[in-house]
Amino acid sequence: MGSSPRSAGAADSGRDAIHGWSPLAVAFEGGSDVACVWFSPHIPSSRLPVSSKLSSMHLSFVRSSFVSRCSSTRVSTCPLLLVGAVLMAVVVGRPAAPAFGQEAADEEGRVGGPGAANYELAERFAPYKVEDMAYDLTVDLQWIEGREGFWYDFETAEGTRYWIVDPEDGTQRELFDRERLASELTRITQDPWDAKHLPIENIRFVDENTLQFDVTSSQEVKDEDVEDVEEEQQKQDKEGAGADEETEQKVFHFEYDVTTQTLRELEDYEEPDDHPDWANVSPDGETVVFARNYDLWMMDGAAYEKVLDARRGEDGEDAEEAVEELDLEETRLTEDGEKYYSYAANNDGRGKTDTKKQEEKGERKAVDISWAKDSRRFALVRSDLRDVEELWVVHATGNDRPELETFKYPMPGEDSVGRDELWIYDLEAMEKTRVADTGWTDQSLSILDDRQFRYPGSEAPRRRVWLSEGSDALWYERHSRDRTKADLVVADAETGEIERTVVEERFNKYFHTQRPELLSNGDVLWLSERDGWSHLYRYGSDGTVEAQLTEGDWHVDAVKAVDEEEGVAYVSGNGREAGEDPYYDHLYRVQLDGSGVELLNPGDADHSATMNESARFFVDNHSRVDTVPRAVLRNAEGEVVTELQTADLSSLNEAGWQMPEPFEVTAADGVTDLHGVMYKPFDFDPEKEYPVITYVYPGPQTEAVPKAFAPSGDEVGLAQLGFIVVVAGHRGGHPDRSRWYHTYGYGNLRDYPLADKKATIEQLAARHDFIDGDRVGIYGHSGGGFLTTASLLQYPDVFDVGVASSGNHENNVYNRWWAETHHGVEPTENDSGEVSFDFSIGKNSELAGNLEGDLLLTTGTIDNNVHPANTYRMAKALIEAGKRFDLFVFPGQRHGYGSMDDYWFWLRAEYFAEHLLSDGRDRPNVAPLQQETPASERP
Repeated sequence: MGSSPRSAGAADSGRDAIHGWSPLAVAFEGGSDVACVWFSPHIPSSRLPVSSKLSSMHLSFVRSSFVSRCSSTRVSTCPLLLVGAVLMAVVVGRPAAPAFGQEAADEEGRVGGPGAANYELAERFAPYKVEDMAYDLTVDLQWIEGREGFWYDFETAEGTRYWIVDPEDGTQRELFDRERLASELTRITQDPWDAKHLPIENIRFVDENTLQFDVTSSQEVKDEDVEDVEEEQQKQDKEGAGADEETEQKVFHFEYDVTTQTLRELEDYEEPDDHPDWANVSPDGETVVFARNYDLWMMDGAAYEKVLDARRGEDGEDAEEAVEELDLEETRLTEDGEKYYSYAANNDGRGKTDTKKQEEKGERKAVDISWAKDSRRFALVRSDLRDVEELWVVHATGNDRPELETFKYPMPGEDSVGRDELWIYDLEAMEKTRVADTGWTDQSLSILDDRQFRYPGSEAPRRRVWLSEGSDALWYERHSRDRTKADLVVADAETGEIERTVVEERFNKYFHTQRPELLSNGDVLWLSERDGWSHLYRYGSDGTVEAQLTEGDWHVDAVKAVDEEEGVAYVSGNGREAGEDPYYDHLYRVQLDGSGVELLNPGDADHSATMNESARFFVDNHSRVDTVPRAVLRNAEGEVVTELQTADLSSLNEAGWQMPEPFEVTAADGVTDLHGVMYKPFDFDPEKEYPVITYVYPGPQTEAVPKAFAPSGDEVGLAQLGFIVVVAGHRGGHPDRSRWYHTYGYGNLRDYPLADKKATIEQLAARHDFIDGDRVGIYGHSGGGFLTTASLLQYPDVFDVGVASSGNHENNVYNRWWAETHHGVEPTENDSGEVSFDFSIGKNSELAGNLEGDLLLTTGTIDNNVHPANTYRMAKALIEAGKRFDLFVFPGQRHGYGSMDDYWFWLRAEYFAEHLLSDGRDRPNVAPLQQETPASERP
């Protein structure tokens, strides 16, 4: 990390006499800390650290490695320095550092100084700790095939209960007699269980009244199916070698009758079908398509049954090895596949090392195809990436030797970004046809799929199917490279010719589309932003607009279900209900003839609706960040059928957890309302003044501001150190508001949210005396990482400390889709009709010379989303500008930090504690994580 504490934007006192600072005296040495007094005529008192109001002194505590910077004479042998210590104690009046976990504050109540960070409270409410305190917050229901109802399990302080709900008679009851079931399972498995600790796993209904589940016991059994292990064991026994037998824990399988509440063990249990990832199965089950060596292959249904039988009861590599031993008849469908012009789903080569890809080259691989419902044809989008430039990351960990991962990665403004082709394969004719669509240069194509309702526990393979009923018409979308044009198109599946264009959308800036709904008479339900808001339109099959089904200053998000018999569609939407946060979701019923819209789940909260297949009932989970989550069952008219559950927050409340606080401010334009959430320390004292930290994610595809209840999160743990943590929206953010709002940043992707972030901090500081607007931190990941850095560079007088993780600081080396879509790219046609695309965007590195605060940059070494080059180039620019900063890399981590997330939480927390609270205590170990791991398991 390298740099010493920095307070309230003042220069770093641990650096060698820079910015006019010079050492005046060195005081007592205690442990690893040395107190230094520096003199400077250049720093105004308003920017001095909280421990001193003197206009000419800056007190800071630095690591003992800086002693030589204060004086070349050892402290213990220098009488002058001892005198200096006395002078400092008298003049500055430094109090003794508080005990661990206690808050330090100056005479004016500003929290800060050595010992100020409340690590004890932060450890208690670290994200991984809070997760263990929280029971179930929502009803995660499982619809039961053959009936209108569902089952679910729900955990409270009394353990997990299992419920079954009958919407038609409005009742719910416990699925099991828990005491009786625990007794039966104890008797059969010979392991002790009780009603609060049932070991039930993998519940699945096999019919509308019968379910099965598994129980893993403590009994170990030899894996008799692994013959090579047995042979090796026998060989070692003969040679006198001692080797452990391969064993596993015995799994008991049970069947339970819901009506009679009777349980029986399935001693002749047969594992359900386990479909391999590479298998794409036709709707009639007679054809299975996959890829090998870049080409399409198929096997028939009989051969696939052998595959399922071989895999039954096996896992992972064992399952694939069992399949490889089969003698299967396969048919090759194409012969023109090649590297980066492949029919396989992973065409760009991302995600595996080159060594691994070479080893798996001849294996079966997944294909991303969509089937005609009669199984005669299938279609896929094939991308030609051969001319796209390659990118690399090096896997320095996890292998015997470091290995290279090579993948295609088109960047914004490049000439070669890949070409989409739409192919249809006819299984009767055994030939493929390319759809004749050359609408726009570098356009993107996507097949539109019909809605498929899937029941939990279903043994049917997952598949995509066409919108149309037969196999004659393929519906798809095409988008221009700059995402300002889109068409809904129907192609003749036999000839590949375009039959008709049903919808045309044209805008000056990018826009969003959603999957359309095809009605039985050929009409189409289509979401469009053409009037400035996302609304639902009904189109005739010839492309004429028959009706606008919704309108007004609110946003329709998606179609959830369509009931043509009742003449209604069910849609999720937000911003329609007066007086509510405009992001709160609700479910609405929309008449297909355009005659009206009806709210189905009222209540000032964020609602999440889950409908059943018949669209007669839905479960309504709802909450706000500051309310207890609840779930109710409603019918299609919105009437409450029955109350389901209210979340149990008892453990959180007993630990001292407290609700965050929603707030509203005005954007920098003085007009637009912005919505946010504030997190306070749980030992909050309104008489004290706390530094403020804001979390940021710019979008524009979303705003990372929580709306529903979520007790855990980095914001909660970070606040406990002694910070006010805030999250707020900004113009150019979430598309769930007006089109003006979410496209505000178009053409200014680097800077557009910054003025609103500044305005939010200033308004909150003016509104609340407990917020210290002179000590401001900011952090974010990915787009939030780049915006964090941009904030320090654009407003160095506002933002003092930033922690930027995995940021796309250089959007010219980020993926072209995101950067070109949200920033804009300019198509230019030359005299020959060739189109090129010009792209120009501001980069954080261009502003490196503006850095005044403390900045920590982090990245994962194998991030193949936001490449580490973004962070490294930013670091290089800061070095060339002569700026001090901190850099941390997470070895072997992708865009997220995976198993290192908890370490990352404390790394960021301690950085803010050091630089915003001036609490730079020596913490050589991440002690909270060590306490979570038994000493015997530590490396």
